[in-house]
Amino acid sequence: MAVRLDQSSQSQPFPPPEAPQPGWRRARTTPSLVEVYRTVPVSGKGLWRKILAFAGPGYLVAVGYMDPGNWATDLAGGAQFGYTLLSVILASNLMAILLQGLASKLGIVTGRDLAQACRDNYSKPVAFLLWIACEIAIAACDLAEVIGTAIALNLIFGIPVTYGVIITALDVLVVLYLQNKGFRLLEALVIALIATVGACFLWEIILSQPPFGEVMRGFVPDHEIVSNPAMLYVAVGILGATVMPHNLYLHSSIVQTRQYDETSAGKREAVRFAFVDSTIALTFALFINAAILIIAAATFHTSGHHEVGEIQDAYKLLTPLLGAGASTVFALALLASGQNSTLTGTLAGQIVMEGFLNIRLRPWLRRLITRAIAIVPAAIVAIMYGEAGTAKLLVLSQVILSMQLSFAVFPLVSFTSDKLKMGEFVNPAWLKALAYVVAGIIVGLNIWLLIQFFGRG
Repeated sequence: MAVRLDQSSQSQPFPPPEAPQPGWRRARTTPSLVEVYRTVPVSGKGLWRKILAFAGPGYLVAVGYMDPGNWATDLAGGAQFGYTLLSVILASNLMAILLQGLASKLGIVTGRDLAQACRDNYSKPVAFLLWIACEIAIAACDLAEVIGTAIALNLIFGIPVTYGVIITALDVLVVLYLQNKGFRLLEALVIALIATVGACFLWEIILSQPPFGEVMRGFVPDHEIVSNPAMLYVAVGILGATVMPHNLYLHSSIVQTRQYDETSAGKREAVRFAFVDSTIALTFALFINAAILIIAAATFHTSGHHEVGEIQDAYKLLTPLLGAGASTVFALALLASGQNSTLTGTLAGQIVMEGFLNIRLRPWLRRLITRAIAIVPAAIVAIMYGEAGTAKLLVLSQVILSMQLSFAVFPLVSFTSDKLKMGEFVNPAWLKALAYVVAGIIVGLNIWLLIQFFGRG
């Protein structure tokens, strides 16, 4: 079922085999996602035409910043501390914009996604260990999506969580259908689902009527975030769970679906518009994450329900506090978010396997393997421990993700800061310093969160 990639297996044009480039151990080979490589034209004049042509990959990436795994920390932050932690959501989003910009630049300039870059830069044993770590992270991310979707099906239709976990396996059919119809259709579906989530939370904000002044003050950092241990713990959880490692691999590959010129000017234009695309998309992610916290603050914090930290608890309280339909809209947003995340998780899994190992499984087989890894533990926990167990498993999945993050962030910053690898596109000194500071902050906070998590356990 697995095939070694070579030129004869291609359906799209790609750069022919070449000698190793300066700064790399191996020559550039077949791109990942070869079936959609350079299938989206970007020709045309005018700023808006260019923006629209390059729009799409950023939204697939933004999905990872608003998946069900982020909901618990946002709900807990708003319910316990009001609007104070909005500044943390803003800071984490700015960090994400920087790192995703570097990921897209790596893919466009070098013609390698992050997984391929790791394979071409490190020895085989190191690359293999990085692949194992990334596969574990993708399985953990898929686990969060499975649980989130199952919870949404339970809340909307009353389907037991155990059956909901099994039903989520059917989305493999949706992914395969969309892949056969073209990458633009997949992007359009993802954007439509993001719009659905955004519309749901906009409605919830209108119902909750948060005070504008307090919301705006929440975006200004408060010293209490550091001085209050309980608040710091939730803040670190928000920061640590925001930047997903698989998003960096994903973005560096899917930007290569665009037919930009392989000239210096063409690459520079592609880098610029890819950054615009991801920045706009991540702004939507900022709105949705902030909306979850704002609704929790306006609804639960002000009414004294400070203990709300799980999705099911929020669902049960929204309608009594905000009126009929509030809980249903909340669950609909969760369902759209979970389904969106499964679509991008499929692509990330394919990119990582192809990039690190230079082999390709049939798409349906790759998806079933990834899905089974997530479904089996979720189903076992749902059967043995019920909804409370799946909620704890959701938190554990985010901890596993945080453990893998440094193995993606530091190679990305290192590659894009290497003059031999990037040439004229190398990170300038100020950007290199900023990127390493951001990487250090994220990794340091994740380590702290891990210590706290296992210390409490």
